[in-house]
Amino acid sequence: QVQLVESGGGLVQAGGSLRLSCAASGGTFNWYYTGWFRQAPGKDRELAAAINWSGRATYYADFVKGRFTISRDNAKNTVHLQMNSLKPEDTAVYYCAAGPDNFGYTTRESDYDYWGQGTQVTVSS
Repeated sequence: QVQLVESGGGLVQAGGSLRLSCAASGGTFNWYYTGWFRQAPGKDRELAAAINWSGRATYYADFVKGRFTISRDNAKNTVHLQMNSLKPEDTAVYYCAAGPDNFGYTTRESDYDYWGQGTQVTVSS
């Protein structure tokens, strides 16, 4: 059973940066793909970025391309989301999620078996 704990959220002005971290425990983390989802008030949860077990394959939603970077350090069981040029519309609770990487990362939320509790990101205008 993998446990995931997010950190790094907070309040930032538009144009600023934040770096989210996801720390994993309880499993062999380098067997898992990992994704960062977000959910804004009144909206559905959506995938922002994903990374395969090795870190060599990544996915970015159109709304974060060129601004966010996902990376992982399997030796430290962590995944990061570097968020630059933040916009007020990036305000949301950000969740780290993981699933067993048999064929690469997936963009389907239902394929992610393990979830963190989330960290709030608020971008002021």
